Amino acid sequence: MEERTAGTSADGGSRGGRNLPAAIAVGLVLAGLVIGTVYTIKELFLLVVVCAVGVGVLELVKAFAIRGIKVPVIPVLAGLVAMQAGAYWGGPFWLLASFAIFVFVLLIWRMFSDGTDGYVRDATASVFTLLYPAMLTSFVALLLKPDDGDHRVVIFVAVTVASDIGGYIAGVLLGRHQLTSISPKKTWEGLGGSVVACTAVGAWLVVWLLGGEIWQGALIGGLGALLATVGDLIESMIKRDLGIKDLGTILPGHGGLMDRLDSLVTTLVPAWLLMTLFF
Repeated sequence: MEERTAGTSADGGSRGGRNLPAAIAVGLVLAGLVIGTVYTIKELFLLVVVCAVGVGVLELVKAFAIRGIKVPVIPVLAGLVAMQAGAYWGGPFWLLASFAIFVFVLLIWRMFSDGTDGYVRDATASVFTLLYPAMLTSFVALLLKPDDGDHRVVIFVAVTVASDIGGYIAGVLLGRHQLTSISPKKTWEGLGGSVVACTAVGAWLVVWLLGGEIWQGALIGGLGALLATVGDLIESMIKRDLGIKDLGTILPGHGGLMDRLDSLVTTLVPAWLLMTLFF
């Protein structure tokens, strides 16, 4: 969605600066990791999620530190583990309870760590980090728990990835009209490509994997496209405010883990809600 001109440079990167061969290779590895764990041992997939989100938390904490904002890593990571475990083995009640408990832990932790100066600033950023991405991604445990949870997770991930791929291709080939100044390379044509790709993938997979109706999958996919775009824009706002290009560099061609998790974070809760209502 972010590119307006097609083609690649001599070094394998796109004209927009993205290293497509590296991005594709990393994407295939991540897809294999998701499918290989979710269809074998669900708990192993959950561990992969915790590790990935944990790295994303570290990236976010490091980015906040650039502006002198202090977010304590230990209680946020502990909260992440507690919320994932609580959601998977206890359900929504324990997810919410774990979140509330660790909000208080963070407020108290900051109270005794760095004095009164900057308390509201640091506490707000800490709770934000506990919510985004730690708490929101914990809904994947709720999505995973049912007997067909592996299929539900694959649908959610595939729809979100389709948004990125469809938006990118449409933006490269057709992109002419800027979507928003928040992310100047995003276009209305790219958004249209995301909606088309997500709707098609959602309709196909929901019918195939869950035996649902085409309209149900199309609704999940269409909503996923819009929310994945919102997720991209939210992270763009964070990076612009902090004055950084990417939150990390761990994934060649993609940036950091949070640069891949952004759209997943905002798509997950509605996807879980719709699949829970439909099936």
